[in-house]
Amino acid sequence: MATPTLQPGLRHSEILIVDAGLTVPEVSPSCGSFREMPPVFATAYMIAFVEFTCMGAIKSHLAPGQHTVGTHVDISHTAATPIGMTVTACVELIAVEGRKLRFKVECRDQVDVIGSGFHERTIIDTAKFMARLEAKAKQ
Repeated sequence: MATPTLQPGLRHSEILIVDAGLTVPEVSPSCGSFREMPPVFATAYMIAFVEFTCMGAIKSHLAPGQHTVGTHVDISHTAATPIGMTVTACVELIAVEGRKLRFKVECRDQVDVIGSGFHERTIIDTAKFMARLEAKAKQ
């Protein structure tokens, strides 16, 4: 369950500089076709950055032994960002429904809005989550 301090209206932002490791060709060796793509900020890393920013927004509001996991992403990626440019992710908690948290998100580089939408996270008891994960791995 969410703590009483975790309320809609909570805002947070984070900044990063796009380096070569955050570009499409660097996403994963498992996805070879990415290697042929232009070296721009990867959608996969933008989503990870949004998740990181949401986690930062609520970290001080979680009880000991709690974390959150991402459960839904509905985010557009509408503009390319080159290496060397700064990206800012701004998130706002817009709903708290039991353990479910819904965020409105926007990412901007120094020129454009590059992505926007919504992200949902669920509060977990880390010990219980890990126990279920271990049981699943044994199946």
